[in-house]
Amino acid sequence: MAASSWQVALLAFAVCVLPALQSASAARAFFIFGDSLVDNGNNNYLMTSARADSWPYGIDTPDHRATGRFSNGKNVVDLISEQIGSVPVLPYLSPELDGENLLVGANFASAGIGILNDTGIQFANIIRISKQLTYFEQYKHRLAKLYGPERAARVVGGALTLITLGGNDFVNNYYLVPYSARSREFSLPDYIKYILSEAYNPQMEAMLNQLNAEVGSGN
Repeated sequence: MAASSWQVALLAFAVCVLPALQSASAARAFFIFGDSLVDNGNNNYLMTSARADSWPYGIDTPDHRATGRFSNGKNVVDLISEQIGSVPVLPYLSPELDGENLLVGANFASAGIGILNDTGIQFANIIRISKQLTYFEQYKHRLAKLYGPERAARVVGGALTLITLGGNDFVNNYYLVPYSARSREFSLPDYIKYILSEAYNPQMEAMLNQLNAEVGSGN
């Protein structure tokens, strides 16, 4: 039972939207949305305590310095980039994300976010999933302005997209402190049901359907 609960809890909604990883070698771009599991530095550009800009983060990198990844070195985004033969994508907030770097894709993830709007409230300034999708729209406009709408559509349509969120709704919103507001409001089974209902609410479903329609449409 613990294993199945954890799988649902990690509704860490690791969803690879089309195309599948096996066929991603032809993808020219990689888009990432989510939390600290895939954030590679966006939060370093924000006034927030949810940052990975100091020791011990990055201790196993060649220069042993923190990179903004919530990891001792690489994270799953880096490993996927290597598998598809792509250079690592940059955080969307990085000033280096311009010109040809836009053709590789962008990482919109932000540590601390969850499915629920109150998840990560203690971190104050983080990029919630709705804002990440707003940034994705901005990215597409920037890409089209530089390379034209037809090429921009091909880049987005042939991309691989990774979405991972949901873990913080449990770690930071349910378990972080004894007798948290959510744990008093819900038993764990009821909380899982509530998270699922929020994850698949009409607004979220519409956003994911739109993302699916745009990303991978070239395959």
